Amino acid sequence: MISNPTFGASFLAILLLCSCHSRKDSNAAGAKPNATPVAADVVVCKASQLNAELELNGTVLANDFVELRPEVSGRIVSINIREGALVPKDQLVVKLYDDDLQAQLRKNQSLLAIAQSNEGRLKKLLEQKGVSQQEYDQALAQVNALQAEMDFVKAQIRKTEIRSPFAGKIGLRQVSIGAFVSPQNVISTLQATNGMKVDFNVPENYGGLIRTGVKVAAVIEGKSGKVPAQIIAVEPQINQQTRNLKVRAALSAKDVQVGAFAKILLPQVTRNSIQLPTNAIIPDTRNKKVFVFRNGKVQSIIVETGIRQNDIVEIVSGLSVGDTVAVSALLYLRPDAPARVKSVITQ
Repeated sequence: MISNPTFGASFLAILLLCSCHSRKDSNAAGAKPNATPVAADVVVCKASQLNAELELNGTVLANDFVELRPEVSGRIVSINIREGALVPKDQLVVKLYDDDLQAQLRKNQSLLAIAQSNEGRLKKLLEQKGVSQQEYDQALAQVNALQAEMDFVKAQIRKTEIRSPFAGKIGLRQVSIGAFVSPQNVISTLQATNGMKVDFNVPENYGGLIRTGVKVAAVIEGKSGKVPAQIIAVEPQINQQTRNLKVRAALSAKDVQVGAFAKILLPQVTRNSIQLPTNAIIPDTRNKKVFVFRNGKVQSIIVETGIRQNDIVEIVSGLSVGDTVAVSALLYLRPDAPARVKSVITQ
């Protein structure tokens, strides 16, 4: 039992002090700090005139192009081309070994001559009732069978001849005399010289600008100025992976290197639309978003973009005239978080 009054008073003071500190710590843990609004520069959406000349990437192609390959395997016995030379249609390019087939053809020709002679004699005898119809029919069938076999051997011989399917320019030779080749081997290439074309891809939201007969221009690497072109065909189906439409245009110039990179310039587009700085757009895995200030808070809005020009992008849908869109501090803005306007940027 404690009888000292001084000790009792000190003990009571210690208990009161601990109780006060406990209440302060409890109040500090339960209190919520006041969220500070993020300040950001903004632009106010308005409709303005868009004047744009669309630029798309394309590739120059020949009107006709083919890799020359053999139909059958065999050894090359002659090469009748000069690299880079112009050749007419049906020109013999490469000849494969065919001595065995030629021997088979000569044998069939001899057998056919005998069969035809026999069929002629039996025909005369049939007219005089000297043989039956069955005997004559058998002789005629023998002639037809040998003729069909000869046609088959001739077809096999033609497969040993690699000919140009159209007139054009031969590329670099990939084989030499004596090489054994198969249908997997490329002998050379052949490209037509009667015209050039350019293939390019158009995003689906520009599909309304594309139709057969529309005149465009092409800027081609290694060639000065713009080359006139005209759209001749449009792929009827949009690519589901890239969401692009494949388009083909005929080039007016013929002295263009096949495979060259081309920049296609579509006709100028003029229309009223909402336009934003490109740094206001937040790309997502599937969509594009912007941060809009409404009633002092931030909202994340999905938008669809259109034509892009340097640092300006067209907004096709998602925003309305008068919306306030953040263009700075995007890393610090969060949906439904408070925010305030730092400054309004004039476009």
